Amino acid sequence: MAKLLVLYKTPTDASAFDAYYTETHIPLAKAIPGLRSYEVSRGAVASPAGESGVHLVAILTFDSLSDLEAGLGSPQGQAAAGDLPKFATGGAELLMFETQDA
Repeated sequence: MAKLLVLYKTPTDASAFDAYYTETHIPLAKAIPGLRSYEVSRGAVASPAGESGVHLVAILTFDSLSDLEAGLGSPQGQAAAGDLPKFATGGAELLMFETQDA
């Protein structure tokens, strides 16, 4: 399996972020070819040291890293990526990796 981890930093307007993310961005991202599952954090995102500066975490799962990369390169993936500046006013960090059972 492969994961895309998206760390959305604290936006300038959390309520506007949440509404746009739910109503507009999630449907765009769910259209990415090869997507197997889509999870988002609920509530505050904390760190062991306290506040994290992260508003929301999204975890998108694909069968493989090549499927993830192909999905992001597709028109649907490009549409989702192009949507980020419209709502992620705090910025976003995207991390891609393969997983294994430990």
